[in-house]
Amino acid sequence: MRQIVLDTETTGIGPKEGHRIIEIGCVEMVGRKFTGNNFHVYLNPEREVDEEAARVHGYTWEMLKDKPLFAQVVDDFLRYVQGSELLIHNAPFDVGFLDAELERLNQTLGEQRYGGMADYCSVFDTLAFARRRHPGQRNSLDALCKRYEVDNTGRTLHGALLDSEILADVYLNMTGGQTALLLGGESDELDSDSAHSSTQMRRLDAQRPALKVIQPTAQELAAHDAKLQALQQASGQCLWMEQNN
Repeated sequence: MRQIVLDTETTGIGPKEGHRIIEIGCVEMVGRKFTGNNFHVYLNPEREVDEEAARVHGYTWEMLKDKPLFAQVVDDFLRYVQGSELLIHNAPFDVGFLDAELERLNQTLGEQRYGGMADYCSVFDTLAFARRRHPGQRNSLDALCKRYEVDNTGRTLHGALLDSEILADVYLNMTGGQTALLLGGESDELDSDSAHSSTQMRRLDAQRPALKVIQPTAQELAAHDAKLQALQQASGQCLWMEQNN
């Protein structure tokens, strides 16, 4: 499965106020492994950067005015994401900006040449997933880094490519804990004997005593049910209750 972790930086908080994308950073994974085939570009937003936004990511109009326009990179970008699953933290924000840029191009061209992002790829919102997995807790990227012990010490300012790399590590930890991420071909260099021994099945002695099964008490069952009810009320969803009803 081809997945692309994507992040953007912008001139301000919303495209409806005329704000534009100034950076797109993408990290490609195939089969939950980094490929090194990343996409990264800075863009000329054709407008000033809000001071509040500049404090977050550090980019100013002076730094961006010689960068390419979105119209100059759009075809390369859409070819890159075509058919993939985008992994985005707070997807409505980034997809909203990308859709606005595509619609702006259509208006400039006087034709509906480009569709929305949903016409090119699917989207998985890692923030929505984290909220379901950790209801009632902070689920910002920094909070998730702390929870899953992902190193983000280099993140003094936001940056689209850096944030995508960090989010990729967080996503892999949230969805299975895979951390052995090798670039294509590197796995062939592993010693075959050590690889075999690390995956060799360990069998238990058939003559071992039977395991003792401990049943929960009525009080423990009641406490468990109360905990599930609290989770249901806090998040509006409890997968354990749904699967066991």
